[in-house]
Amino acid sequence: MPKQKTHRASVKRFKRTASGELKRSHSERSHRFHGKTKKQRRQHKQATLVHSTDMKRIKQMLEAY
Repeated sequence: MPKQKTHRASVKRFKRTASGELKRSHSERSHRFHGKTKKQRRQHKQATLVHSTDMKRIKQMLEAY
């Protein structure tokens, strides 16, 4: 049976925290900022944690990593 490969796009998007949770960045941060409020622009700078319902699926993609 072949080795399981890591999903390379996921490796670039998610980082593990010291406690084992997964950190992610917000979407909609590349262009068209004139349609967003200052509050949205400010809050999207900060990273956030992956939701608990997505953890199993994303951890599986990062498994071989």
